[in-house]
Amino acid sequence: MTFKITQALVFLTFTFGLSAQEVKWYTIEQAVELNKKEPRKFMVDVYTDWCGWCKVMDKNTFGNIIIAEYLNAKYYPVKLNAEQKEDITIGNTTYKYVAQGRGYHELAAALLNGKMGYPSVVFMDEKLNIIQPFQGYLKPKQFDEIARFFGDDVYKSKTWEDFLKSYKSPIAEE
Repeated sequence: MTFKITQALVFLTFTFGLSAQEVKWYTIEQAVELNKKEPRKFMVDVYTDWCGWCKVMDKNTFGNIIIAEYLNAKYYPVKLNAEQKEDITIGNTTYKYVAQGRGYHELAAALLNGKMGYPSVVFMDEKLNIIQPFQGYLKPKQFDEIARFFGDDVYKSKTWEDFLKSYKSPIAEE
């Protein structure tokens, strides 16, 4: 049913210029505040302004209506510029910009375990514990599978391989 509705929305969008659902992005601070009232998992998109593959992922993966709909329903989608200069305070911890080499933000380094590659996405639980980071461009179908594996808590009861045997993404391979 969801797939047919999505197909109809895509048709209407292209035919009549109606806007499809987009990912509702938050800052990490906004997401943490929202999480206090309505707990959800976090999906953090760690990017830089100069990263070409980040822009491709924004367009192809995060621009996919199925992914946007799912992220908005199950996660607090967060955009984090790994080179932003502004401090970020979460709880009692303040993360700062480090002007070393190209420069990087301490929060990005913490989320990526110091492996600064872009684009990266980090899935976190409702208590801000890192579930798993992923580095590199993720195609829409691949991202959809990962997001649902964590978003539906399948990772708590099934292996990745078993999940892939039972889940059929509505997104076609590129």
